[in-house]
Amino acid sequence: MSDRRVFRWATTSARLLIGTAVSICAVVAVVTAVSVPWPTLVREPLSVPATPAPAASVIACDGALLSIGRDPTDAADVSIAAPQSVVVGVAEGASPTEQRLETIDVGPGPLAYTAPPIDDHAVDVAASGAATASADDLAGFAASACRPPLLDSWLVGGSGATGAADLVLLANPGTVPATVQLTVFGAAGAQTPPGGVDLVVAPGTQRVVPLAGIALGEETPVVRVSAVGAPIRASLQASITRTLTPGGVDQVGPVAQADTTEVITGVTVTRRSGAEEGAGGSPAADADDDVTVLRMLSPSAAATARVTVTAVGSAGQLRDPQEVALEAGKPMELALDGLTAGSYTVAVDADAPVVAAVWQATGVGEGDDFAWYTPAPEVAVSSLFATPGGPTPALSVVNPSSEPVAVTVTAVDGGSPLQLTVPASGSVSVRLAARTVYRFEPEAPVRAGLSFAGDGALAGVPVWPSDVATAEIIVYP
Repeated sequence: MSDRRVFRWATTSARLLIGTAVSICAVVAVVTAVSVPWPTLVREPLSVPATPAPAASVIACDGALLSIGRDPTDAADVSIAAPQSVVVGVAEGASPTEQRLETIDVGPGPLAYTAPPIDDHAVDVAASGAATASADDLAGFAASACRPPLLDSWLVGGSGATGAADLVLLANPGTVPATVQLTVFGAAGAQTPPGGVDLVVAPGTQRVVPLAGIALGEETPVVRVSAVGAPIRASLQASITRTLTPGGVDQVGPVAQADTTEVITGVTVTRRSGAEEGAGGSPAADADDDVTVLRMLSPSAAATARVTVTAVGSAGQLRDPQEVALEAGKPMELALDGLTAGSYTVAVDADAPVVAAVWQATGVGEGDDFAWYTPAPEVAVSSLFATPGGPTPALSVVNPSSEPVAVTVTAVDGGSPLQLTVPASGSVSVRLAARTVYRFEPEAPVRAGLSFAGDGALAGVPVWPSDVATAEIIVYP
């Protein structure tokens, strides 16, 4: 009996020892597994690069110059004051398809053009228009480029003060309706006025919104145009009457996006300017001196933006850069006085994205005109632009790099190309023919703009890069 107990005790002890050893080994194995890196299997997701089928190229123009309030029984009535003459061309292939939009409650509206793809690549199309008005309530020269519609854009210019009769133009060259929101940035910051909410722009139409209806009393407004459903071609017709005397008219194109660097080319000063800061920037100004006025807005900065403004002429920098503090969400005007007659580049560098434009006038008397010059984006690819009828156009090309850049400008209908060499951190200007479509080919990124100056005529149009190149996308099946 005792032998049996001894044997059972020995067997049980052996089991306990074995179990303990196994547990210790398991703990050691777990600790080792945690502390020692295990081999891993990394598998990249399957991806396939693909180039989407190119879409048709679509651009829309501003249309005729419009007048508001000519009917004494209807102050809101809008009528056509002067037709727009348009020049159009394509990089290759047949002429683009022309479409006449209808301006709501006015009549025949602006032209739109569509160029279908050729051999699986998009076709670059360019057009520009010009109009001259000479009436008791509207006078001056306006030139503008026909642009592709955008889902988001900025209108920098104009005024909602007494004497101004500015109009926001919303064109929809597409096939589906667009719903547009207008946000006005003024002295009180960003506001969405009732007259700018949920504006439906039917396909194939242009809608006209008086700026005074959404920015009454604002002397330095900036308007953001946001669209859903379809992109919109937005622009601004600015005009002013001083003591019953028309003081000019302009069609102001959109700024596509805010940026930390804005370069405004070809600002044409016809005679020396010299006025107090802010005077003359609003069309309602009654100063006797010409001025060059820069309007700026920092729309997205949470705090004050630090901005450096430089004006450079053909002879180089004329004065020290101006540094200003730009309060977020509130437009600001800065007078660039003391500029002698000539062509200038105005550069705005900020530590937050900004939008900007320069207002310049030939004077503030009878027979004078003004222009809003908007920023010129970088052009790094072969692009088309068109020169409309009117004063002889001048092309200004600015090179921001530290090396000279060669640029070739060629009329698409033939002729000898112009070979330009733009010096490092410099600019060149050359006169071109009116009513002509040109191909612009830079060897490196540059900025360029057209300017028009004549007797009682002033206008400026930036050159935009071609957007016909279809970017490659990555598809994850």
